[in-house]
Amino acid sequence: MAHSSFARELLWDSLRAVAVPDSRFHHRFSEFIPDFAGSAAAIDRLCALPPFATARHVFVTPDNSLIELRRRLLQAGVSLVVSSYNMASGFYLLRPGAVPQGHELYGAWPDGLAHFGQALSLQALADLGRFDFVATGASAVATSGVRFGRGHGFFDLEWRIFSDMGLVDNATPLVTAVHDLQVLDKKLFPSPDDVLVDWICTPTRSLQVQREAARPRGVNWKDITPEQVRAMPALAELHRTVGLA
Repeated sequence: MAHSSFARELLWDSLRAVAVPDSRFHHRFSEFIPDFAGSAAAIDRLCALPPFATARHVFVTPDNSLIELRRRLLQAGVSLVVSSYNMASGFYLLRPGAVPQGHELYGAWPDGLAHFGQALSLQALADLGRFDFVATGASAVATSGVRFGRGHGFFDLEWRIFSDMGLVDNATPLVTAVHDLQVLDKKLFPSPDDVLVDWICTPTRSLQVQREAARPRGVNWKDITPEQVRAMPALAELHRTVGLA
């Protein structure tokens, strides 16, 4: 069994004790990354990191564990880009002021992102420029920076799309917030496809990762199926842009 599958399955049983059930998926962790008890304290630590202080344009995944981070970014007037669930509707931009004052929590939820956000083409996204930092949820993360999602690889694909567009690179700060139970205190060696994080924030600690491998760059089209291209508008647009359609 691949180390990523092993890590996820190892954590999912213990995660039930601290996870906040999702209204759609309950405890089916293969379908979503849950919010967790103490997530606000983890986000406190994330917001104290150096990249957060100067950030003006950021990307955050739509994971439940990052609802509080998205709320704070909206409240702070930061330009926020969020992907739709499974990238089925591409990406949303929430410009400063897009969410009425006092409604930031609703704006941070998936339905609120779609309601207040502006749908973006890849060209419109490219025109906004590089991300100051990127935040992603995780099912589990090793102290060496190897992160495991819910098993479908959407964030890894988003990263590759962004790198093709010049929006991220190996120096872009990448952070995650997880419960202490989701941290594997061991050194797992990354595969060539792993997108390593720089910081891991939990309710009790902030861990800076000393990355020893470069992050992947560019979409590897030989690994992309026609079904994926049809299901993800952003991927289809990039497919056309690079002359593969």
